[in-house]
Amino acid sequence: MEALAILIAGIFISGVAGYLGSLMLPKRMALVAGPLGHLALPGIALALIYNFDVSVGAFPFVILGMLAIWLLELKTKLPIEGLTAIVFAFGVALAFLFLPMEKAEEALIGDITKIDFGNALLTSFICVAVFLIVRRIYPKMVLISISEDLAKSEGTDVKKYNLIYLLSVATMVALGVKVVGGLLTAALVAIPAATSRNLSKSLSQYSILSGALGIANFIFAFLLFEITKLPIGPLMIVIASIIFILSSVLKT
Repeated sequence: MEALAILIAGIFISGVAGYLGSLMLPKRMALVAGPLGHLALPGIALALIYNFDVSVGAFPFVILGMLAIWLLELKTKLPIEGLTAIVFAFGVALAFLFLPMEKAEEALIGDITKIDFGNALLTSFICVAVFLIVRRIYPKMVLISISEDLAKSEGTDVKKYNLIYLLSVATMVALGVKVVGGLLTAALVAIPAATSRNLSKSLSQYSILSGALGIANFIFAFLLFEITKLPIGPLMIVIASIIFILSSVLKT
């Protein structure tokens, strides 16, 4: 039952994160997931100290951080990359003010093996909801990433769609810390999408393959974990990176 819970949660998180990454990469926002993961660290620390689910701890910090970025972008017109750098520094500094060092490894690289079956089902339900939302807004977000002015001329409420998109990213970052902790969340969304871009020939193929690669990376990592007992999160990122390198070689 434990292995099934790990597989269910890991497959849904990794698949939806990869799919979302296909939207983040054209917007040059894949690295935003990294600072948001770091912002989740204070919440992860609280969860580990008081023994509750890390995603529950991470979620309010990530959501507040994403809303702050959205509001600051509207007010200051600064690029998201710059604003997330500030968020990154704040999250890491705040976390290490009170994070016990013996809990640091789990906070940084995750430990999905602690998930129970009920939590896995809840996680998969949230992932499906995020996937359906992102799938619905996908065409609008692609248009916005091409040209906000063009999107506005088509009657698209750019602020609204950007907010929905950012909240979806925040939700997947909060869930992703179960798999890869607060340190590696950017890789969870960025690497499958980058690999898919090397291999796909159309936009629909690109988005579907991004999700499929996320799932494949997790399954391979889980199988290696069963053999080696090494942490699943880092294993998954190493496997994803190797597949990306191979896809780059094949592309050339």
